Amino acid sequence: MIKSANQYAVHNLFSHEGNVLYKIPPYQREYSWHKPHWEDLFEDLIDAGGSHFLGTIITLDQTTDALEGSILQVVDGQQRLTTLTLLLAAVYSVLKEHIDELDEDTRTDVTNLGRQLVRKADGQPRVTPQKQGHNLFDYLKVLEDAGLPVEGEWKPYYPSRKIAKCYRYFRSAILKLAETEELAETAAALRVHEAALQAVIVKIEVASHADAFVLFESLNNRGMPLSPVDLIKNHLLAESEKKQIMDVDQAFKHWNDMLTSLGDSYSTQERFLRHYYNAFKSELPDVPNASVATKSNLIRVYEKVLGQDLKKVVDALVEASKIYGRINCVVELDQPTSLDRAFQRLMRAQGAPSYVLLLWLMTMQDELKLSDAHVEGVVDLLTSFFVRRNLTGYPPTYALAKLFMTTIGDIGDTLGEDVLEIVGEKLNAVSASDDEFRERLLGRIYEENTDVARFALTTLAEDAMTKETRVDLWRQEKNRFVWTIEHILPQGENLPAAWKEMLGGEELAAQEQEEHKHRLGNLTITAYNSNLGNKSFVEKRDRQDSKGRHIGYRNGLALNAELATCDSWTGKDIERRTQELASRVLSRFPLPSRSQRASASGDAVEFKFNV
Repeated sequence: MIKSANQYAVHNLFSHEGNVLYKIPPYQREYSWHKPHWEDLFEDLIDAGGSHFLGTIITLDQTTDALEGSILQVVDGQQRLTTLTLLLAAVYSVLKEHIDELDEDTRTDVTNLGRQLVRKADGQPRVTPQKQGHNLFDYLKVLEDAGLPVEGEWKPYYPSRKIAKCYRYFRSAILKLAETEELAETAAALRVHEAALQAVIVKIEVASHADAFVLFESLNNRGMPLSPVDLIKNHLLAESEKKQIMDVDQAFKHWNDMLTSLGDSYSTQERFLRHYYNAFKSELPDVPNASVATKSNLIRVYEKVLGQDLKKVVDALVEASKIYGRINCVVELDQPTSLDRAFQRLMRAQGAPSYVLLLWLMTMQDELKLSDAHVEGVVDLLTSFFVRRNLTGYPPTYALAKLFMTTIGDIGDTLGEDVLEIVGEKLNAVSASDDEFRERLLGRIYEENTDVARFALTTLAEDAMTKETRVDLWRQEKNRFVWTIEHILPQGENLPAAWKEMLGGEELAAQEQEEHKHRLGNLTITAYNSNLGNKSFVEKRDRQDSKGRHIGYRNGLALNAELATCDSWTGKDIERRTQELASRVLSRFPLPSRSQRASASGDAVEFKFNV
């Protein structure tokens, strides 16, 4: 398994006289260390007072031509090596700026440092990151910025990505060290230089990828914690090579195809792996004590699942990921279908636990004779279910996985319209009643679940839009919604005098505010909420931005039509509007029973939501 395991000082690992190159394979995660990691490394080196231990790296010899030097593939340790070379690049840049102030020996040290970072023979960087996330482009650009003989390429948003930020952090840390220790900048840089080169790394060289991945899981010293997704990937790559099913590059391409469909979110990737097993459990190898795939048993589940027919499972995962990516709205479509818009509503209603059912239905769509209209009908039922469930808390979260897995089992070989009947019955059986739902809608909904309140209000507003009046109520700026919930009667303390007067004096105003402020009737949707705040009702109603656009209650949303014509707002108004909106929400998110559906036209399309 292990060909060698030796301890090296960094100056030996990156010898300026050597021909060794360290390459990060494409299946590795992109560079992911953050400022706390950079700070720890810098402080540890400065405080070490000797040879600081930097941990372990695992390498695999990929040399094909000894005359061109050794190429070691870094299977574990890329975060450490990348960060270390960025630190040394920062040292080099500071020293290079002051090269005329240095004596001859120190200038030689600077030259040697440059050759430790960039090989003299051919100008290749000693460490070569993979291309994912612009890692390689950013790394080469940093080396060029540091004054090294490398040609970099500036990619959009380069300064905001981690590699550029890491380099700038170390530059500023060296200058800060000079300031706080009252040193010349060159002296501070040389101190960091010496500490870094004397640091120690244990380099383990293994014979194969399979051996490397076994060690990788247990020797990730000071690195970012490995997610279950990473560990399952490692197992896939190791098993594929060990059983000679695919080489590592082929296996990784399959894996990367799957992740491309799922997007960059680790939580989405992990949830997909859980949902895939739960959806197709009856067709997959039996995993003892794993009736449901969970975060805690996911690694064990896939070790078993991938152990029998790896290629078949991987191919199935790739195809399933395409469906799951569509359900999860990973890609924003220029021309979404009605079904795609339904998926988007379900996602915004926080219906992700039901994706296991939808993944199975869409995979089996032809066999079950389901049209897109049928699937959309199921999605609409699920949206209603989650709006109700997320407000009432029933059924509890822990029961959802079993609910959707048993629904899959109950559907069995049912076809077409009858699938909707079964889904509706299963959801009805466990969902809160209309009376319970209405009671929560009439209560302090903003405190109960702000997300449900926002989703319900935006849906009502969207329902009334035409093609000409359509506004994107889900648009974000700087990761925040532009359109947000607005409390008509302000929720904050220090209620303005105009409100106290309108509500019958300070004492009555306080009572009205406490009783009604978080109820549905006192909530609406406006853009740039912070511009309204504690203003009087009339000021909120008529508020405009600097360009003369209405951002108050005259903003054109049908949801605010009544508010746009009112001159006052009291507890009675809130009570009346709460009752009206509660009835509209109840009708908008129905869970019709079999008898209710039977009394309608019988066409599933009759129960779709209006868009």
